[in-house]
Amino acid sequence: MTTEQHASLPEQPVSTPMEARQLETDLLNVMSTLKDVVERETALVRAGKVRDAMALDGEKSELSRRYVKTITKIKGNQAYLAEATPELLSSLHRHHDVFRSTLKVNLTVLATAHAVSEGIVRGVNGELQRRNLSFGYTAGGKRATPNPRNVMPLSVSRSL
Repeated sequence: MTTEQHASLPEQPVSTPMEARQLETDLLNVMSTLKDVVERETALVRAGKVRDAMALDGEKSELSRRYVKTITKIKGNQAYLAEATPELLSSLHRHHDVFRSTLKVNLTVLATAHAVSEGIVRGVNGELQRRNLSFGYTAGGKRATPNPRNVMPLSVSRSL
């Protein structure tokens, strides 16, 4: 059986407390590792080291995939987990709340960096356009509208 065929098979349901504990351990491990990567990314972006932060994308994507897969498995087994190991679910909820707050900080930092960089690009573009356009007045003394043919677009490379 190929790996692709194996991946398409449905997950076996959790049926013992030991399997439930293993699922908890798997989730806590992936959350902890992902949290560390997100915190490193946040610190790098705050320090202005965006290129270094971008280097974490592959690792962050893989960990995110594993996180979603584990969460999906937990959701699929929630009835059993609530019945057999309710303390496990409450523990996972507490850990998830801490994880969520870390993600919130990360998203705020990334949104701020995006807004700042967008503001810089818009400012540069506005200054370039202002310098490239000639302004004059009409015969009636009103300010003339610049000819759109004189507008030079600003091109930006998204790769650093």
